[in-house]
Amino acid sequence: MKIDLKNLSIEKAARGLRQGDFTAVELTQACLDQIQAANPGVNAYLEVFADALDQAKRADEKLKAGTAGPLTGIPGAIKDNIMLKGRRAGAASKILEGYTATYDATAAAKLTEAGVVWLGRTNMDEFAMGGSTENSAYGVTKNPHDLSRVAGGSSGGSAAAVAMEGALFALGSDTGGSIRQPASFCGVVGLKPTYGAISRYGLMAMGSSLDQIGPIGRTVGDCQVLFEAMRGRDRRDSTTISENTYAAPRREKGTPLTIGVPRHFLSGDGLDPAAREAFEKALAEFEAKGYQIRDIELPNIAYALMVYYIVMPAEVSSNMARFDGVKYGLHVDGRDGIEDYFRTRRAGLGREVVRRILLGTYVLSAGYHDAYYNRANAMRRLITEDFEKAFQAVDLVATPTTPGPAFKIGEKTGDPVAMYLEDIFTVTANITGLPALSVPYGSTERDGHTLPLGLQLTARAGAEADLFTAGKLLLGE
Repeated sequence: MKIDLKNLSIEKAARGLRQGDFTAVELTQACLDQIQAANPGVNAYLEVFADALDQAKRADEKLKAGTAGPLTGIPGAIKDNIMLKGRRAGAASKILEGYTATYDATAAAKLTEAGVVWLGRTNMDEFAMGGSTENSAYGVTKNPHDLSRVAGGSSGGSAAAVAMEGALFALGSDTGGSIRQPASFCGVVGLKPTYGAISRYGLMAMGSSLDQIGPIGRTVGDCQVLFEAMRGRDRRDSTTISENTYAAPRREKGTPLTIGVPRHFLSGDGLDPAAREAFEKALAEFEAKGYQIRDIELPNIAYALMVYYIVMPAEVSSNMARFDGVKYGLHVDGRDGIEDYFRTRRAGLGREVVRRILLGTYVLSAGYHDAYYNRANAMRRLITEDFEKAFQAVDLVATPTTPGPAFKIGEKTGDPVAMYLEDIFTVTANITGLPALSVPYGSTERDGHTLPLGLQLTARAGAEADLFTAGKLLLGE
């Protein structure tokens, strides 16, 4: 039978595999065929794994033996900054070209144990620094809905792989919106979990207090089953948390949710009219289905983007110090050790990575540490407190995921500030450590193409279940 990848969720695929409608090998081959057809134009995958069908055969053995779980035989993709032992992992950077992972990321290992079939590794902005995948050393990933536009970033390859039907799911990492923004641009679902809910062990660090691994899928249910499989404490990551870390919800189980809307933050002219219209329609649909919509105040949210672009580069500056041409990756000889460092980094790192290292080094330098970094962290605490107060009255906070649809390739590369403003709605979840979900809702016509738009829902810490409940309600799952 012909497998309908376009309408195949993880739940439907798992049911089809259990019922014998198709095998894991047939499902994997269907994805590989689609990758072969679509990837040359999209550039979502940096590498397709040669053993994908062998993995699928092992999954079929489990299915035949009756030992399969809900993810056995499900084909997925993995972002190039998440480790799979024995496979290349390069963060889309020349400085790690040819590097092979020596261990598994905990999140990836859990999914491997659950029986997923890894199809390949996906393109990204170099070391996750960017919002368009234009900063990859291996070429931009194009949006499957319009090849003249970006897929988003930094997990652009992961979102595009799912959107072009080249995988049923993909893993990404989210430091300031790097799962949710490309999910919105590509018309798929993306989850940034609570900080610590999923182990960061085996993720190449960008901003250690901001980074989270998370899933991208076609449905909210896809992201839910993947999240449940990956979550939990990890002795190799001291920041991980258990399911019982946070208090019970403010409402009784089964009662309608209350959604807070920070309209004061949406009142400027930077929000695309189509995105504003889709957002209001989503709120109206929630209200029609019994949810209460309430305006809320987040007094310090306007400073979130500024805080992020101080804290993040500071942590980048520290984390990138390990790429020195000595221990692993690219090495370029100089006259001495110091010149080795300079030549290696000059040859191996792209412009955006260098820009953020320099910014971070500056805000951490003597004389500026207190003026910038410490003040940013103080404001970070205030923003977190604002959300905590809001969640005393509401269950979720709703905003658009992005100010508008996917932009043209090259449109913002010459203006870093314009590029950074694309993160204005997403960075708050990383600053506060809260979970946030982007779901596709609405679309707009541009240049003869239908481009997706996204709605973002943010919940209190540990309340991913509320995100899944609301997201499924909105999408009719």
